[in-house]
Amino acid sequence: MTILQFVLWSILKVIVVTVVLLMGVAYTVLLERKLVGRIQNRWGPSRVGPFGLLQPLVDGAKNFLKEDIIPGTVYRPLYLLAPILSLGCAMISISVVPFGSPDIAKDGFRFFQIADVNIGLLVILGITSVGVYGIALAGWSSNNKYSLLGSLRSSAQLISYELALGLSLVGVVLRAGTLNLREIVESQARHGILSWNLFGGLQFIGFFIYLMAAYAETNRAPFDLPEAESELTAGYHTEYSSMKFAMFFMAEYANMITVGCVATLLFLGGWTSPLGDLIGPFQSTFANVVFPIFWFVLKVFSFLFLYVWVRGTLPRFRYDQLMNFGWRFLLPLAILNVIGTSLWFAFKQ
Repeated sequence: MTILQFVLWSILKVIVVTVVLLMGVAYTVLLERKLVGRIQNRWGPSRVGPFGLLQPLVDGAKNFLKEDIIPGTVYRPLYLLAPILSLGCAMISISVVPFGSPDIAKDGFRFFQIADVNIGLLVILGITSVGVYGIALAGWSSNNKYSLLGSLRSSAQLISYELALGLSLVGVVLRAGTLNLREIVESQARHGILSWNLFGGLQFIGFFIYLMAAYAETNRAPFDLPEAESELTAGYHTEYSSMKFAMFFMAEYANMITVGCVATLLFLGGWTSPLGDLIGPFQSTFANVVFPIFWFVLKVFSFLFLYVWVRGTLPRFRYDQLMNFGWRFLLPLAILNVIGTSLWFAFKQ
């Protein structure tokens, strides 16, 4: 493969993944509205297009065409930078996620991953940690007490739950012996569901910790304290309107998809089949392309479904409950999980 071909294929991958991610964000919003509607015994969006399928396009156009109001008391440079930073970090992290079989490659160029990085897991954790700066800057630059309180809550929440989230992944890294996401998936591929870290790797405690910390990291119910509308109007994006508000909204759902992708890769076997080697290797290229993507999308969809189910079921925590849960329960449990996994590997050898 020539350098020109490599560049053109890379640009095409970036465009396709970006478009798919944005469409995924739009229809995750629709999925949430429909599922919460059913949970609350109502229909949800059903007017625009068949079964309401065109509702995300109308909502996007509405946000784009709305008047862009900038209050006179804000600090404009950071006020404008904040939504760009939040959405940018949310979208960059997807670049190291492998979402299909690595066997579909040409001259070492993999078609189903933008960048195969040896420390892909650390890259995702680093980028998502920077994303909170967008929320912090939005709250401070808005010159609004509700916005500032929301951004301070988000910063404290991120610091509290980032520790537990990082420690919950140590057991997976110990079992795989690598930080490369593709190699972590391949270490779970042989015996199907029995090889997944969630079951065969005995990381169900790590998965539970990751799940709880992920809800808090993405500011989702029951951890949505930074934008608690009953207390803070709209939290850190109170003073935002039009497309800048939509960018924060898109960043939240893009982070949800990224969290679902990481959970799929680390605990649920990634693109591999739950049946493992029971079904022999596919003979056709079409099957080798389609089935891994199908399994990957199905697992991410299941994770997003769980996100929405929890939102429609559980009430919001009080702030002291949120902090106690993170520091007094999740963090000690994550440390015990690391110690237990280390001892298990030590005695196993």
